[in-house]
Amino acid sequence: MIKALAHLCVFTKDLARTRDFYCNTLGFTPHFDFHKNGELFGFYLQIAPRQFIEFFKVGPDAEYGSQRIHHFCFEVEDIDAISNKLKRAGVEVTPKKLGCDQTWQCWCKDPNGADIEFQQYTDKSAQFTKTDCIVDW
Repeated sequence: MIKALAHLCVFTKDLARTRDFYCNTLGFTPHFDFHKNGELFGFYLQIAPRQFIEFFKVGPDAEYGSQRIHHFCFEVEDIDAISNKLKRAGVEVTPKKLGCDQTWQCWCKDPNGADIEFQQYTDKSAQFTKTDCIVDW
């Protein structure tokens, strides 16, 4: 049922330094940005076709300890099928929703408490259109 790892999400206190490192040092390609209240809130970087890392800004006083990775995400062919499979296994799953990036998503936690997102892309997904997103959460 799982097609691929869709993206990793990393929190950062310094978006500019992070973008510089991943793009200029490692050679990743900017793909699209996230905006919140008229300001840059995060961005998506392409590692390879259909492989991404997303970064979101946290406040300067944020304490995220050793957890720099917020969640990981698997691309799926059928969001309803994975949701139903998880529910049948006794796993709590969030309701399916269309994210601000126009991609279907649902979430659960692994046995260790790590957040896992599942995504089903649409024809309008920002991952394909490279359209910036207005964050609504």
